[in-house]
Amino acid sequence: MQIASFSCKLYDRQMLCRHMPIEWENSYYDVPLERKTLAYAEGCEVVTAFVNDRLDAVVLEELAQGGTKLIALRCAGFNHVDVPKAKELGLKVVRVPDYSPYAVAEHTIGLMLALNRRLYRAYNRIREGNFSLNGMLGFDMHGKTVGIIGAGKIGRLVGKMLKAFGCRILVYDPYECIGCKDLGLEQVPLDELFAESDIISLHCPLTQSTNHIINAETIAKMKKGVMLINTGRGALVDTQALIDGLKTRQIGYLGMDVYEKEGVLFFEDHSCEIIEDDQFERLVTLPNVLITGHQAYFTEEALTHIAETTIENIRAYEEGLVLKNEVLCG
Repeated sequence: MQIASFSCKLYDRQMLCRHMPIEWENSYYDVPLERKTLAYAEGCEVVTAFVNDRLDAVVLEELAQGGTKLIALRCAGFNHVDVPKAKELGLKVVRVPDYSPYAVAEHTIGLMLALNRRLYRAYNRIREGNFSLNGMLGFDMHGKTVGIIGAGKIGRLVGKMLKAFGCRILVYDPYECIGCKDLGLEQVPLDELFAESDIISLHCPLTQSTNHIINAETIAKMKKGVMLINTGRGALVDTQALIDGLKTRQIGYLGMDVYEKEGVLFFEDHSCEIIEDDQFERLVTLPNVLITGHQAYFTEEALTHIAETTIENIRAYEEGLVLKNEVLCG
């Protein structure tokens, strides 16, 4: 069976090679899957793809015409896939529904602490011989109210971890949060979460209803000086509204591991280039903003699980078994 793996960095290739059956012929491509790179998938029955690969109607049609039958996503999210079109073309789409929720939850806590205690600024100051504490004042996490939007595995884990700091945890989810009460988490309406939270962390999937769930209107409902953390999906947040909120000091701290226009930036080295995204460049100039490049998931355990689940998904397809991780319409 021929397989083409896109957006496959060295670390992805090493992990996949460690678990890939020798009888499968897998070609690894560093480039993303898009219209310009479709030729690499010609004749491949299976294509594996990552978060920023483009799987719109045109790409899916070309893949189907080229002989592809299965798209194995090496990620949990599938908002970048035209799922109805895939079904129409007879393409199966599978995913890795979760890898290491601990990886993302721990990174989320790390962003909160680094922003609060200005750890990134302290690191640079000490290297320059500057031991002044001016501008480094933080706050106790203990006693603060943290609002978590999205009560899935990651959201609940973040809440559980922050309970150990002595935080009050509010959770918003459109569905009943099973197990939240046992963890000491309070499920509340969204507006109540906005109004009462000192810190807000996003852990919901990207859907039509959550696209730009953080916007000018919702930012205005938040506490003055709120800390906002996004390790979910970039488009959960309206970037211009973020910038405006930071300029008016409505947002006091911003931590991001994802960005709504990250596709042309993240996972690549642009250090010798001029980045033309003015909104992103504005954000990185602000001293109370900390951005990481979609690395919250990036642990040994998570990469191992992604590789193992991807191979299990392909194996199930090859053997005609039920695809338990299939992405379905609706």
